[in-house]
Amino acid sequence: MSRGVKKVVLAYSGGLDTSVIVRWLIETYKCEVICFAADVGQKEELTGLKEKAINTGASKIYIDDLKEEFARDFVFPALRANAIYEGTYLLGTSLARPLIAKRQIEIAKLEGADAVSHGATGKGNDQVRFELTYYALNPEIKIIAVWKDDNWKFKSREEMIDYAEKYKIPIPLTRSKPYSSDRNLLHISHEGGILEDPWAEAPEDIFVLTKSPEAAPDKTTYVEIDFEKGNPVAVDGEKMSPAKLMDHMNKIAGANGIGRMDMVENRFVGMKSRGVYETPGGTVLWAAHRAVESITMDREVMIMRDSLIPKYAQLVYNGFWYSPEMKTLQTYIDATQENVTGTARMKLYKGNCIVVGRKSPYSLYSEAFATFEKDQVYNQKDATGFIKLSGLRLIIQNILRNKP
Repeated sequence: MSRGVKKVVLAYSGGLDTSVIVRWLIETYKCEVICFAADVGQKEELTGLKEKAINTGASKIYIDDLKEEFARDFVFPALRANAIYEGTYLLGTSLARPLIAKRQIEIAKLEGADAVSHGATGKGNDQVRFELTYYALNPEIKIIAVWKDDNWKFKSREEMIDYAEKYKIPIPLTRSKPYSSDRNLLHISHEGGILEDPWAEAPEDIFVLTKSPEAAPDKTTYVEIDFEKGNPVAVDGEKMSPAKLMDHMNKIAGANGIGRMDMVENRFVGMKSRGVYETPGGTVLWAAHRAVESITMDREVMIMRDSLIPKYAQLVYNGFWYSPEMKTLQTYIDATQENVTGTARMKLYKGNCIVVGRKSPYSLYSEAFATFEKDQVYNQKDATGFIKLSGLRLIIQNILRNKP
């Protein structure tokens, strides 16, 4: 029996959930399923994806190379904002979802599909990111969120593995290693299995992009990163496109054991979740960007911008990329980046990312004013009145408090 859906575009990764969902949609909705996989930097994970989707029952699959768009239009704007969630997470998964959902809506229009679907669970953040983007770009389209569908009977990954085995659907995890991973140009995330115990150390065999600091080279690596208006444009003097630059930095930083992060985060839906992330290149770019800002950005502008970082990160994390407040906030952020042009020199060593130099044609740093040696431009006695005026309220408070 048809359930009112003729054709659905599924955001497809080839992982356990979406592999099962292809077959489940066909059986449950008696509809045509078109798979869509966004190439945002998964590399070998895309190998064999077309054959797998078709063999599982999809009528066709789109595999679109979105790496440059992802880096240029999603990662770099967040980098210009120094976006970081709860002081730790550089938002790798969060930034990719609105791009994937946007392209999914475009394909649905091209194909005349009346529905879109995703594999995000009802416990996580991705369901919100996908569906808020759908609403923002096409509020009329039907959304099949399978984990919230009354016809979805699976209660655990174990049951889904049983289903996959029944239909001989190949899946990228096993019962002994039931980790869920999500990879793109900015990072790879790891969840599930032993990682659900926040006291248990992540096993070394889950890591993909980074060497352990212990196994990293015993010598330092120096790298110079050029920025123009807040965007990284070159490494060691070599100009690169956004995606190529990120890929290059992932290799350099990952080889030096940089970018591993283990956190318990607050999900939008209200629960805490433990995730292990690898963000090698992004970690270095974030630190390098701040270094260039430190000599090019006015103090008060920086204070205002920094006060907005938590809000910016929250909007990205919670799925409001296409909201009016996000558009307004990005406009302000970009205005602060007009003079953030220059070079940061970074030293990488066994998991450490250290800023050792920064320069800019727009530098606000003046050695003549900052020097501890003799100078002719700063009268130190001027500081006396400045401090007295700054402390006037403290003086008055003390006088009144101790008044007999």
